[in-house]
Amino acid sequence: MQRKDYYAGNDKMYVATDCIVFGYSTDCLQLLIFPRKVEPHKGEWSLIGSFVKEDEHVRDAAERVLKEITGLDKVFFEQLKTYGDVDRDPGARCISVAQYALIRLGETDRKLVEGHGAYWYKLEDLPSLVLDHDELVRDALNELRRKARYQPIGFELLPEKFTLPQLINLYEVIYQKKLDPRNFRKKILSLKVLTKLDEKDKSTSKKGAYLYKFNREKYHQLLESGYHFEL
Repeated sequence: MQRKDYYAGNDKMYVATDCIVFGYSTDCLQLLIFPRKVEPHKGEWSLIGSFVKEDEHVRDAAERVLKEITGLDKVFFEQLKTYGDVDRDPGARCISVAQYALIRLGETDRKLVEGHGAYWYKLEDLPSLVLDHDELVRDALNELRRKARYQPIGFELLPEKFTLPQLINLYEVIYQKKLDPRNFRKKILSLKVLTKLDEKDKSTSKKGAYLYKFNREKYHQLLESGYHFEL
């Protein structure tokens, strides 16, 4: 679309989007990073990101960049915040609109992103990242922990069918602390947003554990009625 530049006399700057992509696997949270492909800091570890094109929404830019760099598509995204320190990027005056994403991490995802030159790192093993990306990761992790208390955001990191022990383990990983299984079970079941299935996971014991599914329809009905969630 052609636009008349009414603001030609003002300073120009770049707008970028950076994606803090968390993946959950077994008993740990992992972060997706890749060696930066351009100067400055070419070859150093970076979040997935690039510049927003003139004709695209910032969210569309994040989805495009993630697809181009990693091959991942249809990923859960939420906007985090905007980073605009004057000296945040030595390459140019650049504002970054950060997005954080959550995916269920499987072997297919690992091979896909590695084929595109990106890598998954456990949070405790992360190398130092370029620019202010370490700050972005800290902010995104804090936001994930905050939201996990009031919204069922953790279900984005689980399989469609899961056991209560798997759900408890996920929240222990997010908060980096042990939870009381009995209290957690009582609380999560009282919210009435889980559907118990007539199936069991017997991968860890002969008796097995019942599988559940997250009931999104029930969750939204309760939200609309004014119900207050807190895990």
